[in-house]
Amino acid sequence: MKGRGMHFTTTLLHGRAVETYPDHAVLPPIAQVTAFGYDSAEQQERVFAHRAPGYAYTRIGNPTVSAFERRIRELEGGSAAVACASGMAAVSLALLNILSAGDEIVAGTGLYGGTFDLFRDLERFGITVRLAPRMDEESVEPLITPRTKAVYGELIGNPRLDIMDIPRLSKLAHDHGIPLIVDATTATPYLVRPLSLGADIVVHSSSKYINGGGNSISGVIVDGGAFPWDFERFEALRPFARYGPLAYQVRLRTDLWENIGACLSPFNAYMNVVGIETLGLRMQRITENADRLAHALAALPGIRVNYPTLPDHPYHGLCQMELGGRGGGILTFRTGSRQRAFDAMKRLKYAVIASNIGDVRTLVLHPASTLYRNRTEEERSLSGVEDDTVRVSVGIEESEDLIADFTQALTS
Repeated sequence: MKGRGMHFTTTLLHGRAVETYPDHAVLPPIAQVTAFGYDSAEQQERVFAHRAPGYAYTRIGNPTVSAFERRIRELEGGSAAVACASGMAAVSLALLNILSAGDEIVAGTGLYGGTFDLFRDLERFGITVRLAPRMDEESVEPLITPRTKAVYGELIGNPRLDIMDIPRLSKLAHDHGIPLIVDATTATPYLVRPLSLGADIVVHSSSKYINGGGNSISGVIVDGGAFPWDFERFEALRPFARYGPLAYQVRLRTDLWENIGACLSPFNAYMNVVGIETLGLRMQRITENADRLAHALAALPGIRVNYPTLPDHPYHGLCQMELGGRGGGILTFRTGSRQRAFDAMKRLKYAVIASNIGDVRTLVLHPASTLYRNRTEEERSLSGVEDDTVRVSVGIEESEDLIADFTQALTS
C-alpha cells in the first residue's frame, strides 16, 4: 500500500516515487556522466529509439534526473514530468510544445518579469500573446480566437499576488477546446495541486520552493495526460496523434526537449531531491511567517501591504476556498516613494537583497528597478509593480524577529 493514504510530508519521504536505490542508499546516486555504455549495438539502438528502457545520453535522459521527475509527478498527481535546465526553459518548452507560427495564447498580466520577455521573443516567431488584465472568465474569454492554443497564467501571481480560479478558467478553456497551463511555482503542491482542480499542464521553476536552498537552477513540466487533443487544430502534436491524450508528453520528451537541449544537470537534480523532502515543513513555516508579517506591516502607518490573507485583499475569498486560507510565501508592500523603499531595504538586518524567491532565507527585491526594468510604467502597474513596491520572499526565520526587523526598517 506504499504511497496510498499518506499526508503530504509522509509522501515526500515514503511515497511510491521513493525507490530502493543501489546499495540501500536513501537518496539516488548522482549519475554525473555524459553517456552510458551498452553490451551491443542492437541494445543501444533500442534505447535510442525509445523501444527499450535505459539511458543513452544525459541530454535525453539520466537516472538522477528521472528520480527527481518521479518525485514531482507523484506530488502533482500527473501522468509524466519532464525536468529542465531552468524555470524559464520549462515555461518556454511547455508553450512551444503545442505552438506554431500564427498561433496565439492568452496569458495573465500578473507574471514574473522574465515571462514577459519570453513573450516578446515568441512574437518574433509569429506567435501572438494576448494579455488579460485579470485571470478570470470575463477578462480571458473575449481574447480567445480560433488561433488560441492555450490559456496560461500563474496560480499566485508574482508579484501581483492575484489568484487564478482554476476550476472556472479550466472550464472556460475546455469549452473552447484549449488547455489550461498553470505556473504553480509560488504555490507549490503543498498549497494546491492544479491538475486536481482542472488544469492540464503544470509548470514550476523548481529553483525556488521545491529546491528550497537557493543552490540549483531548474524547472519542471508536469502533464496531466488527460486533455483530449484535437490533432487537426494542434498541428505541432499531429505526428504524435497515435498516443492520444499522451501526445503532449511524448512529443515533449522525445522531440522538443531533446532537440532544444535544455536538460537538467544530474547534480542539480540531486540537490532538488534533497530539497524537496523538506518542502512541507518549509512551506508550513514560510506561509505562517508571511501571514504574520503581512498583518503586522499592515498596521504600520503609510505602508500598503499586499497579501492574500488580509481581509481587504481582492482575492481573500479565493485564497480561503482554493488555497485553504494559506497565502504563500510572497508579500509586497508600498512605502510611498522609491527612495523610502531603498532606504528600508538597506536597514533590514535579516533579509538579503536578492532576486530569488523560495529560499530558506528572507529575500527582498525592488522589482521596478530589476526584473521589470524593461517594462513600461503601464505594464509594471498591471503586474502589481509600482516605483515604491518592495517584494518580500519570506523565509523560515522566527516570525517575531522578522516583524521586529521590518518594523524598525520602515519606521526609522
